[in-house]
Amino acid sequence: MRIGTFKNAFIFLLFLCSILTNLGAQNHLIKNDQFWETVDGKPIYSQGGGVFQFKDPKTGEQKYYWYGAYYKEAELYRNDYTQTYTKDNFVAVTCYSSTDLTNWAFEDYVFEKEEALVHDENTRWMGRLGVVYVPEIDKYALLVQHNAGVLIALSDSPTGNFKWDRKLDMTNRIGTPNTGDQSVFTDPDSGKSYLVYSYGRGRNKIYISEIGLKDGKVDLLEVTEIFRGKGREGNCMFKYKGKYYVFASNLYGWDSSYAYYLVSDDINGPYLPTNKMLITPGSIEDYAHVTQTGFFVNVRGEKTETIMYCGDRWANFAGNGLGYNQWVPLSFQEETPYFNSLNSWMLNEKTGEWQVAADNNYVRNPSFEADRRAIPSTVKPIQEQLKGWTTKVYQGNTIVIGDKESPQLNYFNTAEDRKYVIGEKSLNIHDNVVFQRKVYQSISSTPFVNLEEGSYTLTAKVKTNSLFKSLEMYAESAGSTQKIEINKEADTWKSIVLENVNVKNGKVEIGFNAEGNPGASAQIDDISLVKNL
Repeated sequence: MRIGTFKNAFIFLLFLCSILTNLGAQNHLIKNDQFWETVDGKPIYSQGGGVFQFKDPKTGEQKYYWYGAYYKEAELYRNDYTQTYTKDNFVAVTCYSSTDLTNWAFEDYVFEKEEALVHDENTRWMGRLGVVYVPEIDKYALLVQHNAGVLIALSDSPTGNFKWDRKLDMTNRIGTPNTGDQSVFTDPDSGKSYLVYSYGRGRNKIYISEIGLKDGKVDLLEVTEIFRGKGREGNCMFKYKGKYYVFASNLYGWDSSYAYYLVSDDINGPYLPTNKMLITPGSIEDYAHVTQTGFFVNVRGEKTETIMYCGDRWANFAGNGLGYNQWVPLSFQEETPYFNSLNSWMLNEKTGEWQVAADNNYVRNPSFEADRRAIPSTVKPIQEQLKGWTTKVYQGNTIVIGDKESPQLNYFNTAEDRKYVIGEKSLNIHDNVVFQRKVYQSISSTPFVNLEEGSYTLTAKVKTNSLFKSLEMYAESAGSTQKIEINKEADTWKSIVLENVNVKNGKVEIGFNAEGNPGASAQIDDISLVKNL
């Protein structure tokens, strides 16, 4: 009897511990494609920065500190995203803190433009930054691009304020006074910090330099060239299972691109493949969820380790959607990273585990913002089809790069359009002759994200004239097709909803069938496929 009572009490205690553990290890939502806020509902403005772990100066608790650049245009675009801005006006370096990587509290403006103006009244560009702790002097060092150089500012605390210490002219080190792009990486095992950066002109070389003390000053201790090839920007890196990965983007201005990578067993190389960066699988169909490479966070939990890709979407300057920060988990096939392009997912910082959120939109390039140019395009990148989408012509002008008669597959939204739909671009279905075509996307399970069987809702926003013979939105899975006819005359944006889409076997094709008379024109935007609860 006593043994049984003890056994029951022990089971109850295990159950109670399990509840307490689950309470302390919760899944938290990371929702991309929207503007983020702090825990008290204030806008987060942080671009081109990084997340680092330091001790809270007040409590001694280990925290994540997120630093980034706050540009005036980020505030303007958030308040009115019908406009895209051409100039960048730096305001400050912001600092936010968190214990779970999802709930962020604003700490301070840790370095404001006024501090730079005291030392250089011609201060204009500031960005691409990171923070390191320098134990030899018990200081925190901010490294940030400043005009044509690398500025180092120091603080006694991770929450600032940082004061101008010195500015590095990189000419004697790499041949240009400035870095092309840069970020700060701290090795999670050794604790050493590094600047990873590109050559200032053309960005066709990538370097790594350890950050430390030289003659009593915070400096770059050496220069190691690890890549020489095509121009790459958004240089950043992480370490996973003993290997070092260097990532970068293409030279597309503020626009998004593939996520490229190299890998090495040693931080100083050699990085493979030699001088030829690989495209990360999963980043192809929507240009890395419409981002440039920004930085990474190692989430080392009790059960597993997740590498979180933290991409910059420079929407204030590119007009390519909502939200400046797009964070997704990477997966790995042996040493090959895989980009999981997710609109919504859950992270458990305590265990290191992640999962797809119930409200994830499975459509890639749903607002057609991955495409930089009018498509088909004869200029970089030379491109025939929209990213993630295929247009099949049955009748009418064929799609040909450089042909004046070729249909243009995307439409550039006006400021009035952008009151109703997201971003600068939308799908364009139009021809000057009688035509019939299909525009579609195949969505299927990946090795790491399962497209579950069940009921989904397919939605889109559509604007069209009266010259179509037929226009419909459809979904096809396992040989069964569901469709909805689109009003052939809707000169303002209307929402179209196809309910109860039955997905089977982990695959579905969604799209639009169109038959039009000469001059028929439809614009389609903001497509979503979300599983019904």
